[in-house]
Amino acid sequence: MDSKKLQEILAKHTKWLNGEDSGECADLGRADLVDANLVGADLGRANLIGADLVGANLRGANLVGADLRRADLVGANLRGANLVGADLRRADLRGADLRRADLRGADIDVSAWPLWCGSKNVKVDRHIAAQLAAHFCALDCDDPDYQAAREAILEFGKTSHVARYLDLIGEV
Repeated sequence: MDSKKLQEILAKHTKWLNGEDSGECADLGRADLVDANLVGADLGRANLIGADLVGANLRGANLVGADLRRADLVGANLRGANLVGADLRRADLRGADLRRADLRGADIDVSAWPLWCGSKNVKVDRHIAAQLAAHFCALDCDDPDYQAAREAILEFGKTSHVARYLDLIGEV
Protein backbone atom coordinates (compact mmCIF):
# COMPACT_ATOMS: atom_id res chain seq x y z
CA MET A 1 0.00 0.00 0.00
CA ASP A 2 1.39 3.39 -0.90
CA SER A 3 2.06 5.82 1.95
CA LYS A 4 -0.42 8.45 0.69
CA LYS A 5 -3.32 5.97 0.75
CA LEU A 6 -2.21 4.73 4.18
CA GLN A 7 -2.09 8.28 5.55
CA GLU A 8 -5.64 8.92 4.26
CA ILE A 9 -6.89 5.76 5.99
CA LEU A 10 -5.14 6.74 9.24
CA ALA A 11 -6.60 10.27 9.11
CA LYS A 12 -10.14 8.94 8.62
CA HIS A 13 -9.57 6.42 11.40
CA THR A 14 -8.49 9.16 13.80
CA LYS A 15 -11.68 11.06 12.97
CA TRP A 16 -13.69 7.88 13.57
CA LEU A 17 -12.02 7.35 16.93
CA ASN A 18 -12.87 10.96 17.82
CA GLY A 19 -16.52 10.48 16.79
CA GLU A 20 -16.33 12.89 13.86
CA ASP A 21 -18.86 12.50 11.04
CA SER A 22 -16.33 12.11 8.23
CA GLY A 23 -14.40 9.40 10.05
CA GLU A 24 -14.35 5.71 9.30
CA CYS A 25 -12.80 2.69 10.98
CA ALA A 26 -9.56 1.64 9.33
CA ASP A 27 -10.01 -1.51 7.31
CA LEU A 28 -6.51 -2.78 6.65
CA GLY A 29 -7.46 -6.43 6.54
CA ARG A 30 -5.06 -8.36 4.28
CA ALA A 31 -3.25 -5.10 3.49
CA ASP A 32 0.35 -5.18 2.33
CA LEU A 33 2.08 -3.16 5.03
CA VAL A 34 5.50 -4.77 4.76
CA ASP A 35 8.12 -2.46 6.31
CA ALA A 36 5.46 0.25 6.83
CA ASN A 37 6.39 3.10 9.15
CA LEU A 38 3.53 3.25 11.64
CA VAL A 39 5.46 4.69 14.59
CA GLY A 40 2.96 6.05 17.11
CA ALA A 41 0.01 5.37 14.80
CA ASP A 42 -3.43 5.23 16.39
CA LEU A 43 -4.96 2.02 15.10
CA GLY A 44 -7.18 1.29 18.07
CA ARG A 45 -10.03 -1.10 17.11
CA ALA A 46 -8.79 -1.19 13.49
CA ASN A 47 -9.29 -4.22 11.25
CA LEU A 48 -5.87 -5.69 10.53
CA ILE A 49 -7.04 -9.26 9.98
CA GLY A 50 -4.48 -11.09 7.89
CA ALA A 51 -2.44 -7.93 7.29
CA ASP A 52 1.14 -8.40 6.15
CA LEU A 53 3.10 -6.36 8.67
CA VAL A 54 6.45 -8.11 8.19
CA GLY A 55 9.15 -5.74 9.38
CA ALA A 56 6.66 -2.93 10.04
CA ASN A 57 7.59 -0.30 12.60
CA LEU A 58 4.69 -0.04 15.04
CA ARG A 59 6.80 1.31 17.87
CA GLY A 60 4.60 3.08 20.41
CA ALA A 61 1.48 2.49 18.29
CA ASN A 62 -1.99 2.34 19.80
CA LEU A 63 -3.49 -1.01 18.85
CA VAL A 64 -6.01 -1.22 21.69
CA GLY A 65 -8.74 -3.64 20.69
CA ALA A 66 -7.31 -4.01 17.17
CA ASP A 67 -8.16 -7.16 15.26
CA LEU A 68 -4.83 -8.69 14.27
CA ARG A 69 -6.03 -12.24 13.74
CA ARG A 70 -3.73 -14.12 11.37
CA ALA A 71 -1.59 -10.98 10.91
CA ASP A 72 2.00 -11.57 9.86
CA LEU A 73 4.09 -9.58 12.33
CA VAL A 74 7.39 -11.39 11.71
CA GLY A 75 10.18 -9.02 12.67
CA ALA A 76 7.78 -6.16 13.40
CA ASN A 77 8.82 -3.50 15.89
CA LEU A 78 6.06 -3.36 18.51
CA ARG A 79 8.23 -1.83 21.23
CA GLY A 80 6.06 0.04 23.68
CA ALA A 81 2.93 -0.58 21.60
CA ASN A 82 -0.40 -0.68 23.38
CA LEU A 83 -2.06 -3.96 22.43
CA VAL A 84 -4.52 -4.08 25.35
CA GLY A 85 -7.47 -6.24 24.34
CA ALA A 86 -6.06 -6.86 20.84
CA ASP A 87 -7.04 -10.05 19.05
CA LEU A 88 -3.78 -11.74 18.08
CA ARG A 89 -5.15 -15.23 17.51
CA ARG A 90 -3.01 -17.08 14.98
CA ALA A 91 -0.77 -14.01 14.56
CA ASP A 92 2.83 -14.73 13.67
CA LEU A 93 5.02 -12.83 16.11
CA ARG A 94 8.28 -14.66 15.36
CA GLY A 95 11.12 -12.22 15.73
CA ALA A 96 8.77 -9.40 16.70
CA ASP A 97 10.08 -6.87 19.21
CA LEU A 98 7.52 -6.73 22.03
CA ARG A 99 9.74 -5.08 24.62
CA ARG A 100 7.62 -2.93 26.93
CA ALA A 101 4.50 -3.63 24.83
CA ASP A 102 1.25 -3.97 26.77
CA LEU A 103 -0.66 -7.15 25.94
CA ARG A 104 -2.96 -7.25 28.94
CA GLY A 105 -6.33 -8.63 27.89
CA ALA A 106 -5.01 -9.63 24.46
CA ASP A 107 -5.87 -13.00 22.95
CA ILE A 108 -2.69 -14.79 21.83
CA ASP A 109 -4.18 -18.24 21.23
CA VAL A 110 -2.38 -20.24 18.55
CA SER A 111 0.00 -17.36 17.89
CA ALA A 112 3.77 -17.65 17.61
CA TRP A 113 5.30 -16.06 20.74
CA PRO A 114 8.80 -14.65 20.22
CA LEU A 115 11.34 -16.68 22.19
CA TRP A 116 14.14 -14.16 22.20
CA CYS A 117 14.91 -11.04 24.21
CA GLY A 118 12.25 -9.21 22.19
CA SER A 119 9.62 -10.32 24.68
CA LYS A 120 11.50 -8.90 27.67
CA ASN A 121 9.36 -6.67 29.90
CA VAL A 122 6.21 -7.26 27.87
CA LYS A 123 3.21 -6.53 30.08
CA VAL A 124 0.80 -9.44 30.32
CA ASP A 125 -2.13 -10.32 32.52
CA ARG A 126 -2.67 -13.48 34.57
CA HIS A 127 -4.42 -15.18 31.65
CA ILE A 128 -1.42 -14.87 29.31
CA ALA A 129 1.10 -15.67 32.07
CA ALA A 130 -0.77 -18.88 32.93
CA GLN A 131 -0.98 -19.78 29.24
CA LEU A 132 2.79 -19.40 28.82
CA ALA A 133 3.37 -21.33 32.06
CA ALA A 134 1.16 -24.17 30.80
CA HIS A 135 3.20 -24.43 27.61
CA PHE A 136 6.41 -24.46 29.65
CA CYS A 137 5.00 -27.24 31.84
CA ALA A 138 4.11 -29.33 28.78
CA LEU A 139 7.76 -29.70 27.73
CA ASP A 140 9.39 -33.11 27.95
CA CYS A 141 12.68 -32.51 29.72
CA ASP A 142 14.26 -34.82 32.28
CA ASP A 143 16.74 -32.27 33.63
CA PRO A 144 16.35 -32.01 37.44
CA ASP A 145 16.48 -28.20 37.38
CA TYR A 146 13.70 -28.10 34.78
CA GLN A 147 11.68 -30.62 36.79
CA ALA A 148 11.97 -28.41 39.91
CA ALA A 149 10.97 -25.29 37.97
CA ARG A 150 8.05 -27.16 36.37
CA GLU A 151 6.86 -28.36 39.76
CA ALA A 152 7.02 -24.81 41.11
CA ILE A 153 4.67 -23.40 38.44
CA LEU A 154 2.57 -26.43 37.49
CA GLU A 155 -0.47 -25.48 39.58
CA PHE A 156 -0.41 -21.99 38.08
CA GLY A 157 -0.09 -23.42 34.57
CA LYS A 158 -3.07 -25.68 35.22
CA THR A 159 -5.26 -22.59 35.64
CA SER A 160 -4.82 -21.77 31.95
CA HIS A 161 -7.57 -22.53 29.46
CA VAL A 162 -5.00 -24.48 27.40
CA ALA A 163 -4.02 -26.84 30.24
CA ARG A 164 -6.53 -29.51 29.20
CA TYR A 165 -5.20 -29.52 25.62
CA LEU A 166 -1.66 -29.87 26.90
CA ASP A 167 -2.66 -32.82 29.12
CA LEU A 168 -1.76 -30.99 32.34
CA ILE A 169 -5.14 -31.50 34.00
CA GLY A 170 -5.25 -34.49 36.28
CA GLU A 171 -1.51 -34.62 36.96
CA VAL A 172 -0.36 -35.23 40.50
